[in-house]
Amino acid sequence: MKLTKNIMTLVITSAMMMPFSACQKEQRENPLLQESALPYGAPDFSQIKTEDYLPAFEAAIEQRREGIKKITESADSATFENTILAYEESGRLLDRVSRVFFSIVEADKTPEIGEIEKKVQPMLTDLENEIAFNMSLFERIKKVYDNEYESLQGEEKKLTEEIYKEFVRNGALLPENKMARMKEINMRISELQQQWGDQLPAATNDAVVWVDKKEDLAGLSEADIAQCQKDAESRGSKAPYAIVIVNTTQQAILASLDNRELRKKVFESSIHRADGTNNHNTFAIVSEMAKLRAEKAEIMGFPTYAAYSLDNTMAKTPENVYAFLKNLIAQYTPKADAETKAIEAFAHDASLTSNPLPLTSSLEPYDRFYYSAKMKKEKLNISEDEVKPYFNVDSVLINGVFYAANRVYGLSFKERTDIPTYHPDMKVFEVIDKDGKTKALFYTDYFRRPTKRGGAWMDNFIEQSNYWNQMPIVFNVCNSAKAPEGKPSLLTWDEVTTMFHEFGHALHSILSNCKYQKLAGTNVARDFVEMPSQFNESFASIPEIFDNYARHCETGEAMPADLKERMLNSINFHSAYALGENLAATCLDLAWHMLSSKEVPSAEDAAKFETEALRKIGLLNNQIPPRYSTSYFNHVWGGGYAAGYYSYLWTEVLAVNIADVFAQRGALNPQTGQDMRDKILSRGNTGDLMQMFTDFTGMQQPDATGLLKARGL
Repeated sequence: MKLTKNIMTLVITSAMMMPFSACQKEQRENPLLQESALPYGAPDFSQIKTEDYLPAFEAAIEQRREGIKKITESADSATFENTILAYEESGRLLDRVSRVFFSIVEADKTPEIGEIEKKVQPMLTDLENEIAFNMSLFERIKKVYDNEYESLQGEEKKLTEEIYKEFVRNGALLPENKMARMKEINMRISELQQQWGDQLPAATNDAVVWVDKKEDLAGLSEADIAQCQKDAESRGSKAPYAIVIVNTTQQAILASLDNRELRKKVFESSIHRADGTNNHNTFAIVSEMAKLRAEKAEIMGFPTYAAYSLDNTMAKTPENVYAFLKNLIAQYTPKADAETKAIEAFAHDASLTSNPLPLTSSLEPYDRFYYSAKMKKEKLNISEDEVKPYFNVDSVLINGVFYAANRVYGLSFKERTDIPTYHPDMKVFEVIDKDGKTKALFYTDYFRRPTKRGGAWMDNFIEQSNYWNQMPIVFNVCNSAKAPEGKPSLLTWDEVTTMFHEFGHALHSILSNCKYQKLAGTNVARDFVEMPSQFNESFASIPEIFDNYARHCETGEAMPADLKERMLNSINFHSAYALGENLAATCLDLAWHMLSSKEVPSAEDAAKFETEALRKIGLLNNQIPPRYSTSYFNHVWGGGYAAGYYSYLWTEVLAVNIADVFAQRGALNPQTGQDMRDKILSRGNTGDLMQMFTDFTGMQQPDATGLLKARGL
């Protein structure tokens, strides 16, 4: 159950009960328990200390309990105002504390923060169970839903519906014995996710590949070698160079490494990081969590967790998702096979000057990126090293991401150096709308560090609400390499599109114009929430936007026309791989969540189950492994995407359809941007999501035929 926020000031009065001598010393107020004095209520990280979090949670949880108690003990008949709205109000402080704390857990998790998390998670799960199965509270909510729902209008009606259905989905209608078991399941899942959150980052950090000699890094640019040296220094200098493993199976560095044995070592360090091959094994967590999720679904009357989870989405059923996926797999498979054969033929061709290290054995997954890059260089005369100098992270942000938002939505951005952050690498921007009024604050945290989990994401410190006069305070987090001091930080094309992607999520929150925060911004179904982000990626390659940010890191010159043409033509080169790794991960997620509680394999059989699941669906492919294997699939076991990873492909269809509308009307047409704001981005979850899509595109249903075409397939 989602926790909500409260900006009420809580005054600490314990000093009144202390001896006079203690009172003489001024008592420090916990900054998390009072309204921030910073502009727009931004969290004051200059004042927040690690020791503030636990007492802040304790106070905020108590306030939440008091708010619930006030609702349930009311002698007045249940109404929207004294029950639904009061329920939302009761959690505002706890939501504020939680948002700040868990942003640190994800992005800068020191051992001290990890210890606090271990104490806080059980407290929150206890509270969530307590609220979810509070029958006095639910009876009042149900009375409002039964008696007042039909007469309510707009967001009041939608808020009532969402809260009522949330309680029902959490088991409020269950008999007492089943409620008790649900509480146990919820607590254990919380504990397992805590374990996952500790173990996976440790496994990924320990998977680093140490390199003793510079010559072993042959093929890398001097900038990349310097980065390996910096990464080694930041991780204890066990060797002069270190290759850091990122969250996905394949590692971008494999496209450049000439040393085949080192490529193999890097790939195997990645794919075996948490499967027991080394010092970490998450399969016990996976097996138990899958079993508990399946049991939870069965208690709720569903055959599988996938059926339970998808009941609250656009897709509705696993059958609909599988129909969608199987259609894609059928179209994708011959293209993937042809792509693999072409790369393998190139890799074995010793006559090509562009292939100075031809293979004398079979093509392996750690070879694919390497020979694909060589093939790309020969056929399209383009390489990553040639274009990276034009993708300076600062230019991509200011001249690309922000420029597109200005041209399409009328937003402008002013850096604020007076607002403190939780890490020195962060930047803060005031987002100003076309009417000159401040719309939001936006924080960036783009560089990787050992205390940050892998991947990229968006979230809020404060969510938008017109009712509470709350402006959104939004942040994006990525994991790009920060260059050594004095050098520009350069991005791959994939990292460029990731920045645009995460800012698409940010726009969904920044442009939100909703009365209630529970309905605002990105609080929509999983298979809709990825649409604005996937759509926003399309701006990265629009010529006017591209020309504005693709500038040489030293000269500031725009990318030459010839190089630009080759670069844009190469975007979809060998794109079957990207689709295949996504399909494989998606089907793995569903396979785990289409099991009954009795069918879930043991930890010892988890790897075998993965292999068989991929074989059955037709995606067991040595050359194209899943983007995330089971043992490090954070979206599914650590995040909120259980039985929902399909949403990336599902929403890509929506995004392609919307991009087609923009292309037809003019990609940077401000009126089209305004329509997108009015009909989708500003509306959060205040209406039917499919109707929002229809209102903007004019289409009654999404058209999936354009997806493969958009990917160059």
